[in-house]
Amino acid sequence: MGPVRGRNVAEALVENVIRRKILAARAEVADGGPGADRGWRLALARAARDELKLPLDIASLVMEKRSLAELLELPPERGLILVLDGPSEGLGLLLISAPVLAGMIEAQTIGRVGTGPIASRKPTRTDAAMVAGMIDSALAGLESALAQEADLVWAGGFRFASFLEDARPLGLLLEDTSYRVLNAEVALGQGARTGAVILALPAEGRGVMPHHRTIVEDSSLPGFSEALALQVAAADCVLQAVVARMSLPLSRLMDLQIGEVMVLPRAGIDRITFEGLDGRAVAEGKLGQNRGMRAIRLTLAAAVSRPSPQETVAAVPAPMPEPLRQSA
Repeated sequence: MGPVRGRNVAEALVENVIRRKILAARAEVADGGPGADRGWRLALARAARDELKLPLDIASLVMEKRSLAELLELPPERGLILVLDGPSEGLGLLLISAPVLAGMIEAQTIGRVGTGPIASRKPTRTDAAMVAGMIDSALAGLESALAQEADLVWAGGFRFASFLEDARPLGLLLEDTSYRVLNAEVALGQGARTGAVILALPAEGRGVMPHHRTIVEDSSLPGFSEALALQVAAADCVLQAVVARMSLPLSRLMDLQIGEVMVLPRAGIDRITFEGLDGRAVAEGKLGQNRGMRAIRLTLAAAVSRPSPQETVAAVPAPMPEPLRQSA
């Protein structure tokens, strides 16, 4: 019995060591371990190759936590400042140093990365537009790389939102919380241009924890999921965004002049109503912008009841009174 008992103790010790290593690895990944590090390296290089036809090498990458006050000191001189939009209205930041930005612009304008001194100028909105596609591709690649890792909670779902001319508004724009910062030193065109690309995202994860989904197929219903997806995809849904509604007598409507200003009661860009073709309000949102275009973000406001006939005349034309219809 002695040898058997000794073997059982040894096996228990080995299992205990393995269990501790697994738990330590999980804790490291959940706190921003090599998952995001490795994923951002690959995603950034692939995005530069695919979107800009530009070789990008990462000499080093440091990942750390920073407070908002520390984050405000990171924007490089004459660097590009991009604000990122993420899950649950979270905002992130992506900073590109002047030499790296110059190399990206040169690759798209003259077809190669220059070697001479770069112009001393501030980045413009045009610069932001020229690299926005590459940045979104890199962020999407990072999200895909972390599809089954815990880092997806804080690193997934971010995309380019807007451009800032300088760093002064960042203190008011960003939340006063801690941020995970990925500071990469990159080289473009075999070292012709070198500098930093800094990604900063809220440390508190607001995304969805990855999980493995088990698919159970019912042999009695072959192709049911595909058929349902086709039916749903073929359905159309038309929504109208309504800022405000007002009613006017027909005589007043006929007297309207070019350049006349109409006062819209209860109009506000923070309360835009989504209505169906039947005039029923189904959701609310607030007016904003995305990539330079007007956009509406859905809010969690309570469902709005269908407007009364006295308030109606905007997206859905009100029916003409019966006497007027007869006179026409």
